[in-house]
Amino acid sequence: MLTRIGEVQSISHGSTRHPGHAYSSVVLLYTSLLALLLIGLSYNVVRLRQRHQVGIGTGSVQALERAVRAQANFCEYVPLALLLLALIEFGGNVPTWALHVLGLLLLSGRIAHALGLTRSAGASRARVIGTVLTWTVLLVASGMGLAAGVVAAIN
Repeated sequence: MLTRIGEVQSISHGSTRHPGHAYSSVVLLYTSLLALLLIGLSYNVVRLRQRHQVGIGTGSVQALERAVRAQANFCEYVPLALLLLALIEFGGNVPTWALHVLGLLLLSGRIAHALGLTRSAGASRARVIGTVLTWTVLLVASGMGLAAGVVAAIN
Protein backbone atom coordinates (compact mmCIF):
# COMPACT_ATOMS: atom_id res chain seq x y z
CA MET A 1 0.00 0.00 0.00
CA LEU A 2 1.36 3.46 -0.83
CA THR A 3 1.34 5.78 2.15
CA ARG A 4 2.77 8.67 0.19
CA ILE A 5 4.86 8.89 -2.93
CA GLY A 6 8.01 6.90 -2.45
CA GLU A 7 6.96 4.80 0.54
CA VAL A 8 5.46 1.35 0.52
CA GLN A 9 3.59 0.19 3.57
CA SER A 10 3.07 -3.44 4.44
CA ILE A 11 -0.63 -4.26 4.48
CA SER A 12 -0.28 -6.88 7.21
CA HIS A 13 2.14 -5.13 9.53
CA GLY A 14 1.60 -1.45 8.78
CA SER A 15 5.33 -0.75 8.69
CA THR A 16 7.05 1.26 5.98
CA ARG A 17 9.51 -0.80 3.91
CA HIS A 18 12.18 1.84 3.51
CA PRO A 19 11.64 4.45 6.19
CA GLY A 20 13.35 7.76 5.66
CA HIS A 21 13.98 7.50 1.94
CA ALA A 22 12.12 6.98 -1.28
CA TYR A 23 11.30 3.48 -2.45
CA SER A 24 13.22 2.93 -5.64
CA SER A 25 11.75 0.62 -8.23
CA VAL A 26 14.47 -0.69 -10.48
CA VAL A 27 11.98 -3.02 -12.14
CA LEU A 28 9.72 -0.07 -12.99
CA LEU A 29 12.58 1.41 -15.03
CA TYR A 30 13.06 -1.78 -17.06
CA THR A 31 9.32 -2.37 -17.38
CA SER A 32 9.00 1.11 -18.88
CA LEU A 33 11.90 0.56 -21.29
CA LEU A 34 10.51 -2.81 -22.34
CA ALA A 35 7.07 -1.25 -22.85
CA LEU A 36 8.67 1.17 -25.30
CA LEU A 37 10.30 -1.76 -27.08
CA LEU A 38 6.90 -3.48 -27.33
CA ILE A 39 5.44 -0.33 -28.86
CA GLY A 40 8.25 -0.38 -31.43
CA LEU A 41 7.63 -4.04 -32.25
CA SER A 42 3.89 -3.40 -32.51
CA TYR A 43 4.43 -0.39 -34.76
CA ASN A 44 6.57 -2.54 -37.04
CA VAL A 45 3.70 -5.06 -37.37
CA VAL A 46 1.19 -2.30 -38.17
CA ARG A 47 3.56 -0.69 -40.68
CA LEU A 48 4.06 -3.98 -42.51
CA ARG A 49 0.32 -4.78 -42.45
CA GLN A 50 -0.39 -1.42 -44.08
CA ARG A 51 2.41 -1.76 -46.63
CA HIS A 52 1.25 -5.23 -47.71
CA GLN A 53 -2.48 -4.56 -47.19
CA VAL A 54 -2.93 -7.44 -44.74
CA GLY A 55 -5.76 -6.84 -42.25
CA ILE A 56 -5.35 -9.97 -40.15
CA GLY A 57 -2.83 -12.77 -40.12
CA THR A 58 0.35 -12.45 -42.12
CA GLY A 59 -0.85 -12.98 -45.69
CA SER A 60 2.18 -15.25 -46.18
CA VAL A 61 4.39 -12.14 -46.24
CA GLN A 62 7.72 -13.29 -44.80
CA ALA A 63 8.67 -9.92 -43.30
CA LEU A 64 5.26 -9.66 -41.61
CA GLU A 65 5.50 -13.23 -40.30
CA ARG A 66 8.86 -12.41 -38.72
CA ALA A 67 7.55 -9.14 -37.25
CA VAL A 68 4.49 -10.87 -35.77
CA ARG A 69 6.66 -13.60 -34.25
CA ALA A 70 9.10 -11.05 -32.79
CA GLN A 71 6.18 -9.26 -31.14
CA ALA A 72 4.55 -12.50 -29.96
CA ASN A 73 7.81 -13.93 -28.62
CA PHE A 74 8.31 -10.73 -26.64
CA CYS A 75 4.81 -11.11 -25.17
CA GLU A 76 5.46 -14.76 -24.32
CA TYR A 77 8.61 -14.17 -22.26
CA VAL A 78 8.72 -10.62 -20.91
CA PRO A 79 5.67 -10.61 -18.58
CA LEU A 80 6.88 -13.61 -16.56
CA ALA A 81 10.43 -12.26 -16.38
CA LEU A 82 9.19 -8.88 -15.15
CA LEU A 83 6.84 -10.50 -12.64
CA LEU A 84 9.72 -12.52 -11.20
CA LEU A 85 11.95 -9.44 -11.03
CA ALA A 86 9.21 -7.35 -9.40
CA LEU A 87 8.49 -10.00 -6.77
CA ILE A 88 12.20 -10.39 -6.04
CA GLU A 89 12.58 -6.62 -5.75
CA PHE A 90 9.53 -6.35 -3.52
CA GLY A 91 11.00 -9.01 -1.24
CA GLY A 92 13.78 -6.53 -0.51
CA ASN A 93 16.64 -9.00 -0.07
CA VAL A 94 18.35 -8.47 -3.42
CA PRO A 95 20.98 -5.79 -4.03
CA THR A 96 19.95 -3.04 -6.42
CA TRP A 97 22.92 -3.79 -8.68
CA ALA A 98 21.69 -7.38 -9.15
CA LEU A 99 18.28 -6.14 -10.28
CA HIS A 100 19.97 -3.74 -12.70
CA VAL A 101 22.09 -6.56 -14.11
CA LEU A 102 19.04 -8.76 -14.63
CA GLY A 103 17.04 -5.85 -16.08
CA LEU A 104 19.83 -4.96 -18.50
CA LEU A 105 20.25 -8.59 -19.54
CA LEU A 106 16.52 -8.89 -20.20
CA LEU A 107 16.36 -5.63 -22.16
CA SER A 108 19.49 -6.48 -24.17
CA GLY A 109 18.24 -9.98 -24.82
CA ARG A 110 14.87 -8.83 -26.08
CA ILE A 111 16.45 -6.20 -28.36
CA ALA A 112 18.90 -8.77 -29.76
CA HIS A 113 16.17 -11.36 -30.29
CA ALA A 114 13.86 -8.88 -32.02
CA LEU A 115 16.63 -7.67 -34.32
CA GLY A 116 17.67 -11.20 -35.18
CA LEU A 117 14.15 -12.41 -35.84
CA THR A 118 12.95 -9.43 -37.86
CA ARG A 119 16.00 -9.55 -40.13
CA SER A 120 16.15 -13.29 -40.81
CA ALA A 121 13.72 -16.20 -40.62
CA GLY A 122 16.54 -18.64 -39.98
CA ALA A 123 18.90 -18.98 -37.08
CA SER A 124 20.96 -15.89 -36.39
CA ARG A 125 23.57 -14.91 -33.85
CA ALA A 126 21.33 -12.13 -32.49
CA ARG A 127 18.42 -14.54 -31.95
CA VAL A 128 20.63 -17.02 -30.13
CA ILE A 129 22.12 -14.27 -27.94
CA GLY A 130 18.65 -12.90 -27.21
CA THR A 131 17.33 -16.32 -26.29
CA VAL A 132 20.29 -17.13 -24.04
CA LEU A 133 20.05 -13.76 -22.24
CA THR A 134 16.29 -14.08 -21.73
CA TRP A 135 16.53 -17.65 -20.47
CA THR A 136 19.41 -16.67 -18.19
CA VAL A 137 17.27 -13.97 -16.58
CA LEU A 138 14.39 -16.42 -16.14
CA LEU A 139 16.67 -19.08 -14.63
CA VAL A 140 18.48 -16.71 -12.26
CA ALA A 141 15.28 -14.94 -11.19
CA SER A 142 13.54 -18.29 -10.68
CA GLY A 143 16.46 -19.48 -8.56
CA MET A 144 16.34 -16.31 -6.49
CA GLY A 145 12.60 -16.68 -6.07
CA LEU A 146 12.90 -20.32 -5.05
CA ALA A 147 15.63 -19.47 -2.55
CA ALA A 148 13.52 -16.69 -1.05
CA GLY A 149 10.50 -19.00 -0.92
CA VAL A 150 12.44 -21.74 0.86
CA VAL A 151 13.87 -19.27 3.38
CA ALA A 152 10.39 -17.85 4.01
CA ALA A 153 8.94 -21.34 4.45
CA ILE A 154 11.64 -22.28 6.96
CA ASN A 155 11.21 -19.11 9.01
